[in-house]
Amino acid sequence: MPRETLTRDQIVRAAIELLDAEGVEGLSMRRLGQRLGSAATAVYWHVGNKDNLLGLAGDQVWAEVDLPAPEESGWRAAAGALAHGTYAMLARHPWLVPAIGAHFLYGPGLARYQDHCYAVLEEAGFAGTDLDWAMNALFTFVLGTALNDSTEAAMKAQIRREGGDEQERLEEFSSWANGIAAQYPRLQARIAELGEGDQEELKAESFEFGVQTILNGLEARLAATADAPAQTR
Repeated sequence: MPRETLTRDQIVRAAIELLDAEGVEGLSMRRLGQRLGSAATAVYWHVGNKDNLLGLAGDQVWAEVDLPAPEESGWRAAAGALAHGTYAMLARHPWLVPAIGAHFLYGPGLARYQDHCYAVLEEAGFAGTDLDWAMNALFTFVLGTALNDSTEAAMKAQIRREGGDEQERLEEFSSWANGIAAQYPRLQARIAELGEGDQEELKAESFEFGVQTILNGLEARLAATADAPAQTR
């Protein structure tokens, strides 16, 4: 595809697809050019370099998260929906969390998302630094949970790049990890019990448990603040 017919939007969309399939390590201007049927130089001309492209891709995916109105559903339902929507977006793009840890990824998409998160928690009654800390408590949990998933996705992407047998390599890793856990009876017991259940169902239940526990804590914080004498606030 000649440089003149490419657009930045086309390049960013293709980069997101490549990142979803191969992770950050699999993203290169050469491979992206091949995907677009264009020379790598044409891609550079539109986005500058890999870091710029990663920033554009990382910011764009935040627009996928629906922003529920707290005045319609109530702050708690809106906060829960935001947490689930964020987690679902991060699951679709497992490269984003590790990329955030290694690159400065910020733009209008993330800023819009953050502003709405503040609006939801302001509706609950948080203000000042409590507003920041409430947001941090909820979304650090979401990002931390997504980090576990992204680690597995990165491992699978590496196996695909190296041309190995994905199932065989995962079984080897599981066997190695279980050998270490066997030295610790409580850990071994929990791994054994959790391994018997439906993993996707357990993952969903675990996430919901965490979200609801944090929301319960935020409600308790609001109640305690409201009940505190004015001079102690």
